Amino acid sequence: MYLPSQFAETRPEEIRRVIHQNSLGMLVTHTVAGLDANHLPFLLDADRGACGVLVAHVARKNTVWQDVTDGDDVLVVFRGAQGYISPSWYPGKHQTHRRVPTWNYEVVHAHGTIHVHDDAKHVRGVVARLTRQHEGSESEPWKMGDAPSEYIAEELSHIVGIEIRLTRLEGKRKLNQHHETRDREGAIQALEDRGNAGLAEAMRQTAKKPT
Repeated sequence: MYLPSQFAETRPEEIRRVIHQNSLGMLVTHTVAGLDANHLPFLLDADRGACGVLVAHVARKNTVWQDVTDGDDVLVVFRGAQGYISPSWYPGKHQTHRRVPTWNYEVVHAHGTIHVHDDAKHVRGVVARLTRQHEGSESEPWKMGDAPSEYIAEELSHIVGIEIRLTRLEGKRKLNQHHETRDREGAIQALEDRGNAGLAEAMRQTAKKPT
């Protein structure tokens, strides 16, 4: 990934936040047929290994788990807040006209090795953990015990667990850090006016990043 130093995000807590808040990752694998990409909800187990482990499951009919060899290198991409930035939002543009359009975004590239777990106990654990993560904010969280056991067993038989044992995490937050304050604030206000509060807040928080 092209990563100018002013856009590099090295804080582990920020990298974990982007993954946690945007857990649908794009798993990129290299198979005998060429490059392949699958979009999967991941759970980050940050306490395992030097960089953590990503946990997910795939449909048994999805051949990705058969197209890789245990230990193959893979990449998972997580995209956070993002959006178009118009030069017209910069106060400085109206004085010098020396501004151009851009696209602001947050992204994490998670590099690691893939490992397949085709056993019922592992898969049940993965589903339970993903469910707890995503149901936690519900007033009445769904849990596997809510459904008939034979139904859950049947559903679990149709999926396969995977782990990505992470070896490297790259974070990038391109959020107008290199612009003067008035232009950055102008873009933030324009984003809020247009309903992109997530990107506006990411830009605001990045401005507070310690140097």
